[in-house]
Amino acid sequence: MSPTQWIKRTNAIGIISKGGKYSIGTYAHPDIAFEFASWLSPEFKLYLITEFERLKSNEAYQEKIDWQANRLLSKLNYIVHTDSIKMNIVPELTEGQKKYVYAEEADVLNVALFGMTAKEWRDKNPKLAKEGNMRDYTDLLHLVILNNLQNTNAELIEEKIPQNQRLIRLNKMAKRQMEILKDNRNIKELETLQKQVRDDKLLISDEN
Repeated sequence: MSPTQWIKRTNAIGIISKGGKYSIGTYAHPDIAFEFASWLSPEFKLYLITEFERLKSNEAYQEKIDWQANRLLSKLNYIVHTDSIKMNIVPELTEGQKKYVYAEEADVLNVALFGMTAKEWRDKNPKLAKEGNMRDYTDLLHLVILNNLQNTNAELIEEKIPQNQRLIRLNKMAKRQMEILKDNRNIKELETLQKQVRDDKLLISDEN
């Protein structure tokens, strides 16, 4: 029985048979195609089973990594809320920065944490700017603090706090968190996890 006859007699869905000058052939939903190919070739069926097991293993591993990362981030945020300031290592705001109105809220966070706007960073790093932005090249510690600043800034905006006042408060918050977390063991563990995930992705990419 031809595919066309099968489709007509069984009112099959998920499978199409075309004839003509440009669209000749039979096309099926991947599930149907995989089942048919598995019936034709035991080797292909074994490949599917092996690949499925590999994907499930990777999925379980990623869930474990995500759980560990979330657990460590929770610890870091707890430390931020319970520890105290020792010294300031985040750039001090200039008087001009305190008064300046920034076009994008993202730059409020950039100035509070990095001491410069995105454009100022691009001007200072033209080669790096071709491949990304200042946040792409910062370390994990700064990204953790940046995430906290974003949440705080959103709350301050809802409270109608003027931008210049928010900038000063965010800068103080960044200094405090930087000092608390800069030598923290959990940050080191997160960096190790980050490197492990990156290495595993490269390994999987090479295998494929």
